[in-house]
Amino acid sequence: MTVAVATLGFPRIGLRRELKHALESYWSGKSTLADLQSAAAGLRALNWNRQKALGADILPSNDFSLYDHVLDTSALIGAVPPRYDWAGESVDPDLYFAMARGAQQPAACGHAHGGDTTAMEMTKWFDTNYHFLVPELVAGQSFRIASTKIFDEYEEAKALGYQTRPALLGPVSYLMLAKGKAVEPLALLPRLLEVYAEILSRLAALGADWVQIDEPCLVLDLTDAQRIAFERAYSALATRGPKLMLTTYFGGLGDNLDLVAELPVHGLHLDLVRAPDQLEPALAKLQPHVLLSLGVIDGRNIWRANLPDLYWRLKALAAQRDLILAPCCSLLHVPVDLALETSLDPEIAQWLAFAVQKVEELAALAKALNEGEDASFAAFSASRIAAVARQTSPKIHDPAVTQRLAALDAGATNRASPFAARREAQQARLNLPAYPTTTIGSFPQTPEVRKARAAHLKGEIDDAAYAQYLRVETRAAVKWQEEIGLDVLVHGEFERNDMVQYFGEQLAGFAFTRAGWVQSYGSRCVRPPILYGDVSRPEAMTVDWWRYAQDQTDKPMKGMLTGPVTILNWSFVRDDQPRAESCRQIALAIRDEVQDLEAAGAAIIQIDEAALREGLPLRRSEWQAYLDWAVESFRIAASGVRDDTQIHTHMCYSEFNDIIRAIGAMDADVISIETARSQMELLDAFASYAYPNEVGPGVYDIHSPRIPAEREMTDLLTLAAKHVPAAQIWVNPDCGLKTRKWDEVRPALIAMVAAAKSMRARALVKEAYLAK
Repeated sequence: MTVAVATLGFPRIGLRRELKHALESYWSGKSTLADLQSAAAGLRALNWNRQKALGADILPSNDFSLYDHVLDTSALIGAVPPRYDWAGESVDPDLYFAMARGAQQPAACGHAHGGDTTAMEMTKWFDTNYHFLVPELVAGQSFRIASTKIFDEYEEAKALGYQTRPALLGPVSYLMLAKGKAVEPLALLPRLLEVYAEILSRLAALGADWVQIDEPCLVLDLTDAQRIAFERAYSALATRGPKLMLTTYFGGLGDNLDLVAELPVHGLHLDLVRAPDQLEPALAKLQPHVLLSLGVIDGRNIWRANLPDLYWRLKALAAQRDLILAPCCSLLHVPVDLALETSLDPEIAQWLAFAVQKVEELAALAKALNEGEDASFAAFSASRIAAVARQTSPKIHDPAVTQRLAALDAGATNRASPFAARREAQQARLNLPAYPTTTIGSFPQTPEVRKARAAHLKGEIDDAAYAQYLRVETRAAVKWQEEIGLDVLVHGEFERNDMVQYFGEQLAGFAFTRAGWVQSYGSRCVRPPILYGDVSRPEAMTVDWWRYAQDQTDKPMKGMLTGPVTILNWSFVRDDQPRAESCRQIALAIRDEVQDLEAAGAAIIQIDEAALREGLPLRRSEWQAYLDWAVESFRIAASGVRDDTQIHTHMCYSEFNDIIRAIGAMDADVISIETARSQMELLDAFASYAYPNEVGPGVYDIHSPRIPAEREMTDLLTLAAKHVPAAQIWVNPDCGLKTRKWDEVRPALIAMVAAAKSMRARALVKEAYLAK
C-alpha cells in the first residue's frame, strides 16, 4: 500500500502579490495583455515547482485564475449573460474582465470593449471570505467550449515536466451556484453535460489520466431533484476519459454519503478537518476500488497540524489500502509562506503553518506512513513541541476576560426601548430629511495615502508628521462631503489599513503578519489577523479620530466600527475553544468602544457586520445555534447606548431570505446592504418579513469601476420603494469606497445625492397630490 500527497489548489496571488500588481497594471493601461499573461505563466510555473519540491506527488492545474475560478468555468462553457452582446466565439480577456468588473466607455480595463455594462453579481464562496462571480443563466441557454484555459494550462505544465491533475468545478455544483432567469438552472443539466463530456474527452486526448472534479455542494442539504442531478451527471461522465476524483470540502457528506457511494467515480476526497467523523462511515460504504483522498490538513486556517496524532489515526488504514493525503480544501484560503514572517513573535510563529508549510506537513506525514514514524522524526518532534507549547502558553488565557464574560447579564443584550420609540428620539436629535444620504465609511486609499503609511511604518516619517498628514486628508474629505450635500458624514478612515486589521492591532489576543496575504476577490487581497488568545481592549481605538472629524462639521459624523462577528469571521481564529466564546470576548471589547464614542458625543455609530451571513453553517440543522450567538454578540456590542443614539450596521454580499429573522433580531436602527448588482432583488426578504427598522439598499456597485448615472440610481431607489416603505429608505453606495479612485467616487456620489433629492421631490409631489 502506498500513500501519496496531493494539493487541491495553491494560492494564486504569488508570494508578494505579484498577480495583484500585474492585474492592476493591466487594468490601468500601464502594461499589455502579453505582460499580464507572462506574469501569470511565471506564477503558475513557480507554484508547480514549489509544490513538487515540497513533496507533493499530485499537482493541480487549472487552479490558477486571473480573477475567479467560477468565472473561469462560465467562460469555459460559454455561459455569458446576454447583456454583454457576445458573438458566441471565444471569451476574450476584455469580455472576461467586463463580466468581472463591468465595462464603460472608455473601457475600464484600458482596452476596447463597447457599451456600458454592469458586472456579474458577486457573492461569498460557501462560508469563506472568498468572493465568486455568480453564473447567470437564461431560458434557452446554450453551452459550448468558449475558453481553452483548462487545456492550455495542462499542456503548459506538461511542457515544464509536470503531469498534473486538472481541477474543474463540477456541473451540478456549478448549476446549484447559478441564478436562472425564467429557468431553473438544474433543468439545463443535460445540455451542460454534453459540454463537460467534451471537456473530459479533450483532456484525456491531451494525456490527463485523472481530473479533480469539485462538487462542494455535496456537503449541503440536498433536494431530491439535486440528488437525481448528481446521479445523472456522473452516470454520464464516468466513462468520458480521465478517472474522476470527486472532491468535496467545507464539511461532511452526512446524509449524502449513500448517494456518493453509488456514484461511478474512481476516487473521492473527504474533508476530515471540518468533518473528522465521516471517515469510518465512508469506509463502510465505499467500494474497495475507490481511491480515497483524505483532507487531513486544514486548508482554511493557519494552525500547525499535530502530525503524531494524525499518524496514529491513519496508520492502520494506510496499511490496508492506497491513500492520498491532501489539505481539506484548496490552499487558496491561506497565505503562501510563513518564512516571510521574520517580525512575528517567535512563540506564536511556531504554532503556525501557511501553504508551503502545509505541503511540508503532508509530505512528512506520508513519508512516516510509507516508511515508518522514524522517517519523519524531526518533523514529528517539532510538531509535538509546538502543540505542547501552544497549549501551555501564558499568552493564550486572560482570567480577567473570563470573569467579565461570566458576569454578563441578560440586560447587556437589550436596548432600553423598542425601535419605534428610539426612532422618534433619533429623528428629534438628528432632524434628517427623507431619503437621507451617507456612505458606508471609507474613502479612497490613494497611492499617496498608502505611500505615507508605508513611510511611517519604515520610520521615514515620525508619528507627528504622519498624524498631520492624516488630519489634512480627513479635513479635506469632510469638507468635500459637506460641499456635495451628504446628510451623514464619515471621516474617510485614512488612518486604517483594513477594517478588521485596524481593530485587531489594538486588541489584546491578536497577532499580525507582514506578508500573510490571501485573495478576497480579483486583485483584492487581505491579511487576516491571527486570533490566538483571549480578547480585550486596552484603550479607546477610534474616539480621537472621530472627535477630530466631528470638529470639522456641524453635520452628524458617524463613528465607524467593525462588529464582533465580522472580526471573528475575517480572522484566522483559534481552534482551542468554541468560536462563540471568542466572539463574545470581541463583542465586549467593541461595546466598550461604542460607549466611549457615545460619551464623546457621537449620535450615529455604525457597527459593520459584513460577514454575519458568511459564517452561517452549511447545514440548516446547525444554523440556529450559530445565529443565536452571532446575534447575541452584535447586541452585546450595540445595546449599551441611549435611545437617541442611532446604531447602524452594514452587510456585504449575502442572501438574506434565510436569515431575515436573525437580522431583525439584531435590532440595529439602520442596516445598509449591497443590492445594486442584484437590482434590489435582495430586498425581497425585507419586504416579505415586513422589516420594521430602516434600510440603506446600495444604489451603486463599488466593486466595479463603472460610474453610474443619476437616472440609474433613481431607478434603483424606485425599485427599492416597491419593496420597503420609502420612509425607511436610506441612500448609500453598496460598500466602502477605499478600493476606488477619487475620479470614480466623486461623480458617483454627486449623482447619488442628486438621485436622493429627486426622490424627495417626487415624494413631495405625491404628498401634494394626495392632499388634494
